[in-house]
Amino acid sequence: MKRALGVLGLVGLVGLGMIAGALLARRGPAGAAAAVATDRYHCPMHPSYVSDQPGSCPICGMKLVPVGASAPADASAVAGRASLSLSPERRQLLGIRSEEIHHGPLSRVIRTVGRVAVDERRLHHVHTKYDGYVEHLYVDFTGKYVERDEHLLSIYSPELVATQQEYLLAWNAQKQMAASGIPAVARGSLDLLEAARQRLLLWDIRGEDIEALERAGKVSRTVELHSEVAGYVVQKMAFHGMRVTPADTLYDIADLTSVWVLADVYESDLPLVRVGMPAELQAPYLPGRRWRGPVTYVNPTVEEKTRTVKVRVELRNEGLLLKPDMFVDVGLSAELGTGLSVPESAVVDSGGRKLVFLDVGDGRFEPREVGLGVRVASGFQVLSGLEDGERVVTSANFLLDSESSLRAALSGMARP
Repeated sequence: MKRALGVLGLVGLVGLGMIAGALLARRGPAGAAAAVATDRYHCPMHPSYVSDQPGSCPICGMKLVPVGASAPADASAVAGRASLSLSPERRQLLGIRSEEIHHGPLSRVIRTVGRVAVDERRLHHVHTKYDGYVEHLYVDFTGKYVERDEHLLSIYSPELVATQQEYLLAWNAQKQMAASGIPAVARGSLDLLEAARQRLLLWDIRGEDIEALERAGKVSRTVELHSEVAGYVVQKMAFHGMRVTPADTLYDIADLTSVWVLADVYESDLPLVRVGMPAELQAPYLPGRRWRGPVTYVNPTVEEKTRTVKVRVELRNEGLLLKPDMFVDVGLSAELGTGLSVPESAVVDSGGRKLVFLDVGDGRFEPREVGLGVRVASGFQVLSGLEDGERVVTSANFLLDSESSLRAALSGMARP
């Protein structure tokens, strides 16, 4: 009896298998693929999560939907990506936004940091052209402001004292010989006086000091050294009683009404930098103040350690707010002509290629591979892949990229 029941059960199983096979044969390969597709579920918000059973997404708690229920996977020109068709509810849920792109002026602001420096053409080094000893300092500390022709120090120079004496002798001799009836004698005394005078002038003794020597009729023990420019003493090397020679620098005086800003530009940005381009500067410790000036020089060499190039900007330093060695924020405005640009938020960087998603209307989104140029103020310069007037997705494009990639993969799995 048991054996008979077993035989009947086996016959029943074989019959069920034959019936199922016949049904699958009638449905064909497409029906089998549909059965496979409807047996898989994914999250609308997280398409990467796929399950073989209905339920809720463990990430966000949303109800899982069949893989083929949201939209079909359309073929696209981008390998590994599929075009998408999304309902208005899905688009609103994902927060998809898009905008048109158009040809227009392209510009870029290169942001960097600069250091305020003294204009080297307005820096004056104070020297003497004779040996001597410092008798008195009128300017006795660094940072003091001096006017043009202001006394800096007084110097005693034995050599200068002897030259003054020679000049006085020639001066007196010329006065006596001027009335001589012999022209050669009068001319000789005048030549001797002029030679002594030129020697004093070549030692930077001023004409008014020579006239004072003539009026006094006696040698001055010390000579006053005057400033030839107005500005601030940025270095002071002179001290009371020290011996000085023509090789010694006594003071460095800088005119700070105009300064340089030396900005560091990376070599990758160097092709955009040119002489004459405008620059705008701000100091974090002086909020609300801005300075503008042109780029006047680009250093021809790259600094080895920082891989940067010094770019010089010249500024009028009104109010002397900019001090040497201050740091400022620098923006260099580079004009790149006209062209097509795409917002940075629209670009999906997959490593080896750059993708954007086009909004072609009616909830359809198409992936597109693009060629990009330099970074500009509005995003990236477009070299290829897009046309004027096309709409690109600017938000939630990474979610679209995940959905597109997933649907392309599932479409490939569902093929017979």
